[in-house]
Amino acid sequence: MSIDLPFRCACGALQGRLLGISPQRGNHLVCYCDDCQAFAHFLGGADRILDAHGGTEIFQMSPARIEITQGADRLACMSLRGRLFRWYTSCCRTPIGNTLPTHRLPFVGLVVAGIANANGGSSRDDVLGPIRARIFGRFARSRSGDRGKLDAHDGTPLGMVLGFMLVLLAARLRGDHRRSPFFDAATGAPVATPYVLSPEELRAVEQARDGA
Repeated sequence: MSIDLPFRCACGALQGRLLGISPQRGNHLVCYCDDCQAFAHFLGGADRILDAHGGTEIFQMSPARIEITQGADRLACMSLRGRLFRWYTSCCRTPIGNTLPTHRLPFVGLVVAGIANANGGSSRDDVLGPIRARIFGRFARSRSGDRGKLDAHDGTPLGMVLGFMLVLLAARLRGDHRRSPFFDAATGAPVATPYVLSPEELRAVEQARDGA
């Protein structure tokens, strides 16, 4: 059964809902990559975004299932190295999700922190399903001294990559790339100009991430 889930930024200026969500319509995972950690530090919210090992909980899905009902003008976009667009809110710097730098490939890795329980009472975790994988564990941090107990893949499992490609292809064939809140439907341009960090800014964020 698919269910709609509300989501919002920390201050409530941006609000919306995820339409028809079920475990079969996305990948629920935790990413420990160094860039996701750097993004959290860029936002100044590492403690509220990352888990004890530096992981970000994500639900990979089609952006066509995201409806922003309030505060779309608060969407902001940045990129660490130009490989991914990382979306957040300009009002309270809440992470929203990560997209590829083109509208032609309809995908978003939505940051789970902003998703609420369903209005009908179903819990967010029940709707998203169990965490299927913990990826890029080679970048995991040890805040509690038990990193060795972390059950995570060093990279991304091949089966998950292939499954993701099939989901991406199906979304493209459905025309989901024309129904994304992150890209203009007519031009394909991002709705907010991506801000690419300068080498100095990137170095400062990475030093904060690494505790230098």
